[in-house]
Amino acid sequence: MKGTRNVFLLALGALVLILFVWGCNGYNKLVTGDQNVKKVWSNVETNYQRRTDLYSSVIKTVEASANFEKTTLREVVEARAKATSVTVDINDPKTLEAFQNAQAGLQGSMSRLIASFEQYPDLKTTKAFQDFQTQIEGTENRINVARQDYNKAVESYNLSVKRFPKSILASMFRFGEKAYYKADAGTDKAPDIKFDIK
Repeated sequence: MKGTRNVFLLALGALVLILFVWGCNGYNKLVTGDQNVKKVWSNVETNYQRRTDLYSSVIKTVEASANFEKTTLREVVEARAKATSVTVDINDPKTLEAFQNAQAGLQGSMSRLIASFEQYPDLKTTKAFQDFQTQIEGTENRINVARQDYNKAVESYNLSVKRFPKSILASMFRFGEKAYYKADAGTDKAPDIKFDIK
């Protein structure tokens, strides 16, 4: 009887030890996944900051041109201020959406500004503007790659949080799903291109 009790206690102790090791390992993987998502998101923000800095240098170049259309420039300055004021909490999809909307607004106003350069050939030939054109293309590519990397990290993390049995640990320690970076509204539709050839 005493031997059976010892075997039972040994088996129970072994089970508790296995569950403890599994729990620690699972928890550590969730923490690692959470930190990876935060790191990859900071890479996204770094690339957006690079773009904002490039926009700032073009704005300074444009401001130096006394005859330039001030309304378009003011729109860009306001959009830049809005885009840099949004703080993202990657656990809150609404802040990520606000960030995306602000960045889309900045990019749209900057596109209108660049389109208006056609009326100012002297401005288009400045070294600062030529440098901007070269650097902004590379920056946009970096932003795209960083967003893809972020979504991959979120996918991996979300799968860890949702899959059984790790989902038990995730709910116990309040590890929730993270929001994906979504495409801007309307990008799923092909652009309507018309050539007015006569």
